[in-house]
Amino acid sequence: MIVVAAAVIRDAPGAKVLMTERRAGAHLEGYWEFPGGKVEEGEDPRDAVRRECMEELELDVRVVDILDVAWHRYTEKDVLLLFYDCRVIKGELRHVGVADSAWVEPGDLDGYRLPPPDARLVAKLKSGS
Repeated sequence: MIVVAAAVIRDAPGAKVLMTERRAGAHLEGYWEFPGGKVEEGEDPRDAVRRECMEELELDVRVVDILDVAWHRYTEKDVLLLFYDCRVIKGELRHVGVADSAWVEPGDLDGYRLPPPDARLVAKLKSGS
């Protein structure tokens, strides 16, 4: 099983969220997702979120709280996703490890091709959580 930590980056609950598009050649290429990645062995998932946001977007984020947990079985692997509510501390958004990014209103997330395990979190965000 792979543990993935993802950042739900926004200014406040109910605000636009930062979505990133996966690069060509990546697993789920072309899908949009909450930025993040694999938690390394022995790494705190909150540290993984911060590391991944810096590596992929050059954004320093503060982890506020955990928002949701999801498990999904893909054909080739099982993934446990930890979604964290985050705020940008500093940095200028750059597409270092992603194809694209967009600030999206929660009600507009259905217009993006998202991985299956994101569905429950999207419903929470749309309800204002």
